[in-house]
Amino acid sequence: MKRLSDWLVRHSPLPSSLVARTSLLLIVGFALLEIVGLTIETLDRIAFDDRLASHQAVTHAIMAYRTVAETSPEDRVSAVDDLQLPANFNVTLASRPDPDMTLEVSAADFRRLLFIPGGFPGGQGGNPGFPDGGGPPHGPDDMGGPGMFHGGPPSAFSMRDHGPDEGRSPDQGGPHPAFQGQQCDPRVDGHRFPVLPSRWRPQRVFTVPDRHTRRQGIALLLPNDTRWLVIHYRLPVPTPFSSPAFPIAFGLMTAGGCILILWGMRRMIAPVGTLAAAAEAFVPDAGTPPLPQNGPTEIARAAAAFNAMADRVGRFVSERTHLLTAIGHDLRTPITRLKLRAEFIEDDEMREKVLTDLNELSAMVESTLAFGRDSSTREAMTALDLTALLATVVDDVGESRPADADKIILAGDPPPVIIRGRPLALKRAFTNVVNNAIIYGGSATVTVSKPEDGHVVVLVEDEGPGLLPEDLERMFEPFVRAEESRNRETGGTGLGLSITRTIILGQGGDVKLYNRVPHGLAVRVILVA
Repeated sequence: MKRLSDWLVRHSPLPSSLVARTSLLLIVGFALLEIVGLTIETLDRIAFDDRLASHQAVTHAIMAYRTVAETSPEDRVSAVDDLQLPANFNVTLASRPDPDMTLEVSAADFRRLLFIPGGFPGGQGGNPGFPDGGGPPHGPDDMGGPGMFHGGPPSAFSMRDHGPDEGRSPDQGGPHPAFQGQQCDPRVDGHRFPVLPSRWRPQRVFTVPDRHTRRQGIALLLPNDTRWLVIHYRLPVPTPFSSPAFPIAFGLMTAGGCILILWGMRRMIAPVGTLAAAAEAFVPDAGTPPLPQNGPTEIARAAAAFNAMADRVGRFVSERTHLLTAIGHDLRTPITRLKLRAEFIEDDEMREKVLTDLNELSAMVESTLAFGRDSSTREAMTALDLTALLATVVDDVGESRPADADKIILAGDPPPVIIRGRPLALKRAFTNVVNNAIIYGGSATVTVSKPEDGHVVVLVEDEGPGLLPEDLERMFEPFVRAEESRNRETGGTGLGLSITRTIILGQGGDVKLYNRVPHGLAVRVILVA
């Protein structure tokens, strides 16, 4: 389990940056909310389109019926043939309704059917879909004659407009729930639906009981006739994707939301990047300008905390450097007195040993004072030719070590590279690096690259044995040497790389050590161009 956990940590599918992770989270959340909202809107649109399709289908059916009803009985067959209806309609003249049309519609419900798309619910056989009335149930077998409204009691489809409860038995309740409310009343505010004239109204109407299927139908007993006009039609399946505006709207909302999230996250996280860059470039006593304390409250507090920390670290380093310099300066006097007193030692061998120890101690003090001076960074920044400075360093080290002069090389013929820096400090830093390469590696090859992305890289490579991986960073600590004997002939005081790093960091650069393949050590110095 631990191996799996470690593997997931190393191979996490999530992006590594805070901006990418937060943006991904917000985009996924926004997409889910958008999908939920569009789903609700889609369901509402589907319901609306379904009702609209039902309304249009009923309108086509009634128009077809009226066209046939207005025709004389002997011409109705040709009138049916001449009807121009959508492809999903089938109209025939029959002696009786189809077997699936078992629900009889009352006059009041027929008027509601004309006014409301799909205005009556379905049921199973007869009139069970209308528990509130609409007349007793009648099946298709009762339709051989002229019908219940022909030649008998007044027709339910007569000239007189019946109210919603007229023609119902006394034990039947009020209006059907599907027709309650003003939106279901065809006479609201005096607006009456234009019903068919009495001479064209159907004598009886049967329809399919199940109003929730795509296949619907209606049978109407024609006036002055014993035949039925049977109309079958299939409702189209509503889909929101039939409109090109739907995918366009979805794409625009998604793209706009993603762009807004990414822009907002970059704006929010930008101060964090600024804070990280300031922390990376921070060098004590380098005169680094403080971060601006503006923006949101949290960002301003973080900038203020960073400025306070940088000020405390700067004071600590400055006090340490001053203390180190003061101690080194104070040691000069007693060392000088000891050298004078050592001259009075009569034993020549003992005198030479004492003077050697005092000279080594004096060299350590001088190195300490040099380290303190270099840490103070008092030299002004100026424009300089880095290539010329490196050539001077190579020549000076070669002159100081004639036996190794041919092993100190400035590789290639690099063009002039202009940077801003402190010439004397940089010369001292590169002199330390080249000297270390000669002392410990037996050679020094200096390579300077062309400026790229605002930085210049200088490599100093040797052919020595290299260092252990754990010692590559430790070599920059004060008084740490690769050669542990403390012999002045084989090594210095251990401050050379510490001074070099202090100088390079003080000018906004960086210095690293790494082993070469198959052997050797390389010092990589990065400077701001």
